[in-house]
Amino acid sequence: MNTIESYKLSDQALGAIMMALQNSLLQQSDIVPVLKAFELVPNDGAVDELLVTNPPTVHIDLDSLTDSTE
Repeated sequence: MNTIESYKLSDQALGAIMMALQNSLLQQSDIVPVLKAFELVPNDGAVDELLVTNPPTVHIDLDSLTDSTE
């Protein structure tokens, strides 16, 4: 009988999902392609956890930010 390995998402993987969700909401875009593109690998530091090797990046337009001290 074959056993199925079980994994949980690492804190890093959860953070990658949350960043993808936030970026999707801000850009009003579909999150599915981003999630499908995630490359998951076992975490060497924790046997039962997965890491995302290609987490999303967020670009901030500094010119659009206002100085809160004014």
